[in-house]
Amino acid sequence: MTPLHWKLVIDSRDAATLADFWAAALGYAVEDPSPLVARLLAAGHVGQDAVTEHHGRQVFRGFAAVRHPDDPFDEVSGIGKGRRLLFQNVPEPKNGKNRLHLDLHAEPGGLDTLVGRLEELGATRLREVDQGPAGHWWVMADPEGNEFCAAG
Repeated sequence: MTPLHWKLVIDSRDAATLADFWAAALGYAVEDPSPLVARLLAAGHVGQDAVTEHHGRQVFRGFAAVRHPDDPFDEVSGIGKGRRLLFQNVPEPKNGKNRLHLDLHAEPGGLDTLVGRLEELGATRLREVDQGPAGHWWVMADPEGNEFCAAG
């Protein structure tokens, strides 16, 4: 069997803002779909109501994605072909605990630095977990309350 390509899709209230947070948190690039948006608008395939502007670029309303900067991407659409997170707006707010989350790993001895940087970006500490030799990490929440872990 050929390995499958995948992306992790995360429901959000403000896809573009959450993509900005995660791009900064992970050191990823926010995808730039503006050339594709321009083509689709010019050809009449999408209407102006399907797009919006974010950081001076035309983007699809309610969608934003981030990709690993070293992975390949389509130069026309800006869509990553490797490690990628896609954020999509949904009408309902987050309710309850995530069933899936990201674990961010600090450099050895760098957990405090990582947690501090994530807080500066808008994350919140929820609780500390210290299991001695088995591990030490913080359960945190992104700006929309999605849980993730920062581990040392």
